[in-house]
Amino acid sequence: MSTVRERPKPLLLPQFCKGCGRCIESCAKHCITVGTEINPATGLVPVHLDLEQCNGCGLCISACPEPYGLRAEPGKDFVLEDPKALFGPRDKAREAARSIPDERLPLPLVEPLVVKGTYAAAIGALIAGCRHFYGYPITPSTEGAELMAKLLPKLQGVFMQAVSETAAVNMMYGCGGAGLRATTFTSSPGFSLMLEGISYMIGAELPAVFLNVMRGGPGLGNIAPEQSDIKLACRGLGHGNTHAVVLAPSTPQEMLDLTILAFDIAFRYRNPVVILGDGYLGQMTGTVRLPDFVVKPGLPDWAVWGDKGHRENLNCSIFLSESDLEAHNTHLNAKYAAMTAAEQRADLFETDDADVLLVACNTPGRMAKGAVRDLRARGIKAGLFRPMTLWPFPIDALKPMLERVRRIVVVEASNGQLEDEMRLAISHAGVHAPPVINSVRRFGGILPQQREIVERVLGFEGKEAAA
Repeated sequence: MSTVRERPKPLLLPQFCKGCGRCIESCAKHCITVGTEINPATGLVPVHLDLEQCNGCGLCISACPEPYGLRAEPGKDFVLEDPKALFGPRDKAREAARSIPDERLPLPLVEPLVVKGTYAAAIGALIAGCRHFYGYPITPSTEGAELMAKLLPKLQGVFMQAVSETAAVNMMYGCGGAGLRATTFTSSPGFSLMLEGISYMIGAELPAVFLNVMRGGPGLGNIAPEQSDIKLACRGLGHGNTHAVVLAPSTPQEMLDLTILAFDIAFRYRNPVVILGDGYLGQMTGTVRLPDFVVKPGLPDWAVWGDKGHRENLNCSIFLSESDLEAHNTHLNAKYAAMTAAEQRADLFETDDADVLLVACNTPGRMAKGAVRDLRARGIKAGLFRPMTLWPFPIDALKPMLERVRRIVVVEASNGQLEDEMRLAISHAGVHAPPVINSVRRFGGILPQQREIVERVLGFEGKEAAA
């Protein structure tokens, strides 16, 4: 029978102790306390040891920074024993974990709210059953985080202001890994910092919802609205073979509705979801009607929950074998194909007989809608195609229009990032001779205005007639 040796207890070397307190935090038996006497050789105050309750775990020794003030007692070298030899083989018998489905509980009818877009998204997250927020304040998205900070403690939730966006996304990784609903509010520079963590989450197949209220760039830019994160969300979610459904609301009501939808999509596919707003939409006040339900989240069978039923689960994005990683990417590609087939969404306005089609999303989509009405009054059959998913781009709804539309005018607050997504989708759909594509673009936080859109469309039409 194996004999367990006594584990060595820590020995304090006062001349090396800086009194940092790391060992105090590491000791579960509270054997180490803050010292009271100055060491005359160093001018510092070493910690005090009371080893009566010490079990020799060694955590304090591991926590001690160099030069080491705590060391193992000399002459008591400890050799780790094999747990299997000590306690026998691990009992792997368990009842397989079962998924606990979500429930939709009735929500009493209330009067419409008048709230800004970030508030609407925060309320949508709460209705969707989200009780965990991790983030770092950044204008123009901070108000959403502030509302979560006020409400989550009252709902037995967790609000954590992380030290950075990089820390926040890794907290979301852990929360998603436990099968719980987590969200964050950020803006363009902060979203950039989260990309590596998002790649890890996609690789490990963990759900979360990222609300990015886009602002002007590149660099620090300004806090005005822009749409120049479309390429990041659709084509640059960190390193590797990454994709996520990207939702693009245009009103406070859609900020709420699409946030609720985002959690459903995230858990359906075990994948992050990105909601792209813009600086105006985040601050814009509008009427919002709440749904007649609130979600009581369940618990997925794949969660790392910490109980016996889930003990064999693992969250990981590392596959050291090339063949294993290829198989994992093949699995992810099949999931992306399923998203592309099922999650395309678009809003159509006056498109049945349109021969001039405006394409716009977010707040510019509202300007474009007004421009359609103005152009119709001038005798031009204009319509609006507003993609509500930027990835996957809703090509299935757009493709039938391409045969009869003479002209497409893409209206956006970026240098063609929305147009690039549209062109790529058209090409992949096998349409190699699309209608003439023009654009109305603004930058730096200036959005295309209704009058400007109308004048540009009339100019395009006039040039065509003159030709």
